Amino acid sequence: MSGSLWLKVPGGNTLPAIPRPRRTATAAAAADPMDELVERFDAFIAAAVHPDEIAAILESDGMNDEYIRLTYGRHDSFALAEELYARVPRSFPEPRSTPDPWKVSLTACLLRGVIFALPGLAYLLGAPLLEGSPDRLGLPAGTLTLLAGALIGWVWDQTLSHRAYSRLGLGDRAAAGRTLLAGAPAGALLGTAAALAVPGGPPFSYAFAAGQALYVGAATVLLVLGRERVLLAALAPMAAGAVLVLFVDLPVRVRVALLVVSLLAACSLAVRELPLAEGVRALVGRVRERTRARPGGGPVRWRMLRGAEEEYAPREPRLADSVPYGVFGLGTGLLVLYAALGEVLAGGPAEAVAAPSAVALTLSMGPAEWLLHRFRSGSLAGLRAARSPRAFRRRMLATLARCLARYLAVLLALGVGGTLLWPGAPALTGARAATLLLLGAVMWTGLLLQSFGAVRPAAVVCASAAFVQSLAVLTGYGQPRLVQLAVAGTAAAALAILVCLLLGRATAHR
Repeated sequence: MSGSLWLKVPGGNTLPAIPRPRRTATAAAAADPMDELVERFDAFIAAAVHPDEIAAILESDGMNDEYIRLTYGRHDSFALAEELYARVPRSFPEPRSTPDPWKVSLTACLLRGVIFALPGLAYLLGAPLLEGSPDRLGLPAGTLTLLAGALIGWVWDQTLSHRAYSRLGLGDRAAAGRTLLAGAPAGALLGTAAALAVPGGPPFSYAFAAGQALYVGAATVLLVLGRERVLLAALAPMAAGAVLVLFVDLPVRVRVALLVVSLLAACSLAVRELPLAEGVRALVGRVRERTRARPGGGPVRWRMLRGAEEEYAPREPRLADSVPYGVFGLGTGLLVLYAALGEVLAGGPAEAVAAPSAVALTLSMGPAEWLLHRFRSGSLAGLRAARSPRAFRRRMLATLARCLARYLAVLLALGVGGTLLWPGAPALTGARAATLLLLGAVMWTGLLLQSFGAVRPAAVVCASAAFVQSLAVLTGYGQPRLVQLAVAGTAAAALAILVCLLLGRATAHR
């Protein structure tokens, strides 16, 4: 056995309470000492998985070999333990109920899904300022400019989020804040530069892309630090204006004012959460160290290269550990992009833009997160209840199928509802619905592997699928709907195999 036989009780004795012999008024001896011993230790004997456990209990009760030979007629404690083990049938008690470490609030997860989708309403407010002739791909004016900035910012912030979450996992919130302080502005600059590199967009599209990049950086800070409700409050003016636009034609100045108010609110709240003063002091210190003149001579100054406490200090995540998260974000972002614009990019009509599919995938990330936690809870319960590796694998697969089916049902409902409510949206045909569900399976299983630390294989599959899809769009190979369906189906099958192989082992769920 790799540990103690009994769980430690906080503040109590760690040894089992062994029943003492019951004494009657006449102190009469039992007709058979073995029967009396079985009655005393019945619960311990029934729960033992090996006779040596019973022998340890007998010895802890003070029985030596001489006493055992005189009282029970057995050679030693091991012989007596083997007979007791054979006499009493096995009866393993159920473990004590423990709190579920993976239990999360459904409301909090749904709130995150809403926050992921709410920024899309900003395009309704900015639509009049993005008017112009369609670009060379037939997309609305400014679409490529906004997509380039959003995609680069999304990849950068996925990588940044992993680094910040890694520091939070080590209990160092200050280090997470410093990481976000350095990375969020850099991501905003990269997103803006990517948008400016796309020529031919309306003038306002570049300003809109810059604001979009700033918002993505601020939202990353607030989401990583657990300030979802604060971010929701910052988005409230923009969301209210977008809903009002559906009924009233707001002046351009009002539209721009609502966008700016929400953006400034998000950025201000993000800055408030960051250790700005500490970051400035650290930057000034580094500059002084680099500009300070180094002495050419003088006495040798010794310093400690590694302290005793530094050897066991938690190490920061390597950059190579964070890059796969960005690659995974790039792959899934491109797949969602092609789900919405694939037919148009392949030369189809502008009316073929399937925006409700992208919105459904974005909104479904809230329920997806909750179901990921439900899977971890179910697999943990299966790990406790299963009596063999095969039984655990069956329980794990059943939990996986149940959670994935629930997620796909939610995604399909969102897709159908979005298609019915979106003006001029293409019908959700069988091929489009199948592609949407397969993409949902790709994203959910990829996130599942990511939550278990297997982000590299998930990133390889998603990035490869996005590459194949991009190659088909650029070369005009095949019918767009069939290509999307085949790529999504292949990626979903590959990820399903990886999930079964990697998560079918009990050791992966520790």
